[in-house]
Amino acid sequence: MSLYKLSRSVASSKKVDVSFEFFPPISDKAEENLWKAIRRIENLSPKFVSVTYGAGGSTRERTLRTVKRMVDETNLNVAAHLTCVGASKSEVDGIVNEFKDAGINRFVALRGDPADGIGERYIPHPSGYNNGAELVAGLKGISDFDVTVAAYPEKHPESADFATDMDMLKRKVDAGATRAITQFFFDNDLYEAYLERVRKAGIYIPIIPGIQPIHNFIKVANFASRCGTSVPQWLAERFDGIDSDPETRQMLAAAVAAEQVADLATRGVTDFHIYTMNKAELPVAICRLLGIHEKIPETASKD
Repeated sequence: MSLYKLSRSVASSKKVDVSFEFFPPISDKAEENLWKAIRRIENLSPKFVSVTYGAGGSTRERTLRTVKRMVDETNLNVAAHLTCVGASKSEVDGIVNEFKDAGINRFVALRGDPADGIGERYIPHPSGYNNGAELVAGLKGISDFDVTVAAYPEKHPESADFATDMDMLKRKVDAGATRAITQFFFDNDLYEAYLERVRKAGIYIPIIPGIQPIHNFIKVANFASRCGTSVPQWLAERFDGIDSDPETRQMLAAAVAAEQVADLATRGVTDFHIYTMNKAELPVAICRLLGIHEKIPETASKD
């Protein structure tokens, strides 16, 4: 189906909800750019937004500062990412209470990548949470938080098989997870097949597709290879030879993301989670396709 036909089909489909992911800035300039993106995203009235948390808590203070400012200065529902890598249960619980005191009652709970990087062996802290399911249970033991977890359409790279993956997801749901957001993917058939596996396993929470706009194909492809996400040959061919042409790259990235979300919408998907990379242009374009327009605040009239 052409993108034109997909777009018309989406326009007549059910109302959709979107959520967005940001990461904490590492400089004053990066913070300025982040807040420009946040202000535009806020005008889309998303279901929620989340802020990532670096490996081993490496961005803890910056994440806390960012989510606190979002709570104080926006109307957004804010979720803080949380991992259990390299920290004891008491340390993690202390961080949770810091977020709670800052007004956060939503978390994206992730085990986190191994301290030595993706692909290396994961070694739990001796007195820490061993996995995502235990982390969810720990969060729910502190307060009745809204907890989102991760799901993997191509299975987690450390899982021996899909059965192992399904067992972990079910444990996270049993511990109190509200919904799951998937690792990004580029083949919608993989998402659909995964959703069928999930439902057959008796898991009925929403499985929200994670959408990764391709701001930089080389970087996305390298990350995909480390986290077990396949990159179709047709996608690589589309971006071949335009590394030094940012304008064309931007238009192509918008078209690819538009095709993906439009196709998912025609398959009945009504919730999307978009990885922004702290940039608003592509997420806003995707939302336009889904029928979601920015609500520009009215300016005071001049007498």
